[in-house]
Amino acid sequence: MARLSIAEALRQTLREEMNRDERVFCIGEDIAIPGGWGGAFTVTLGLEEDFKDRMINTPISEAGFTGVALGAALMGLRPVADVQYGDFLLCAMDQMVNQVAKMRYMSGGKIKVPFVMRAPTGATGRGTQHAQNLESMFLQAPGFKIACPATAYDAVGLLRAAIRDDNPVLLFEHKLLYGSKGARAETGAMDASSEIPEEDYVVPLGKGIVRREGSDITVIAPLLMMHRALEAAEILADEGVSVEVIDPRSLVPFDWELVETSVRKTGRLVVAQEGPLRGGLCGDIAAEMGERCFDALKAPVLRVASPDIPAPFAPAMEAFYRPDAARIVDAVRKTVKD
Repeated sequence: MARLSIAEALRQTLREEMNRDERVFCIGEDIAIPGGWGGAFTVTLGLEEDFKDRMINTPISEAGFTGVALGAALMGLRPVADVQYGDFLLCAMDQMVNQVAKMRYMSGGKIKVPFVMRAPTGATGRGTQHAQNLESMFLQAPGFKIACPATAYDAVGLLRAAIRDDNPVLLFEHKLLYGSKGARAETGAMDASSEIPEEDYVVPLGKGIVRREGSDITVIAPLLMMHRALEAAEILADEGVSVEVIDPRSLVPFDWELVETSVRKTGRLVVAQEGPLRGGLCGDIAAEMGERCFDALKAPVLRVASPDIPAPFAPAMEAFYRPDAARIVDAVRKTVKD
């Protein structure tokens, strides 16, 4: 086993998948510039040395290279596209939502669309146009599978599953979890590294995981918020509150059975997300759990999210915007008290 950061794990997996299947290629802006960073966050660093014909640098045209990748997928290749920042998916929304997501459905399943889009997400000191969490927005685009790795182990398994899937998959990767080094080191980054087994494995899309078992309350949190939830659980344990933390890993399909089992055990639920509260993942989960297990809930479901404003640029304001462990702790205390 080797211990890798998420950026290193994604890079290794891309290398392995391109060696395993000659149909796999990468496409995006500045992903294979000799002497460059390897994309915005070092994930593709050095891959052009071994895959000169399958690491395709593009002009700054997200709509353009998304269309190219879709066409390649329809012709039997397996593209892994890369937007430098998830915000730039908005420049390709017609291609993504009206074409990529719908093509297989419109063909009655006859056409395969093995298309992966990697998208960095989260607020990291770059201002509101480079800080958005668009995961919730793409829940409204049926046809996509959506994965959100919070550890390097899951980054490997989910990327493998995505590349090998015959449906389009969005892989959201939080910038503070990459573990990138040197020029791309992130202020406030967390250690999401993992021991990576040598054997081939996948993390099935649609299977969540219990990161910490508990009996008093369930907390569901993807990406960076999963790590904040674990911090909160440690604080609350000192107060005698037993918190079960669930990492959904995939938003579509979602592991509703895992969550329902946990909520029926604990009777309480807090959902945490980065990004505006309105129209977010939190509300979707809260509503679903209200329908599935209202009879088991001992208190209202509480949501922890960002305020309904653009992500601020000023560091102090951005820190307020992005939920932290303290806000999860407060929500749990209120729920347990009720």
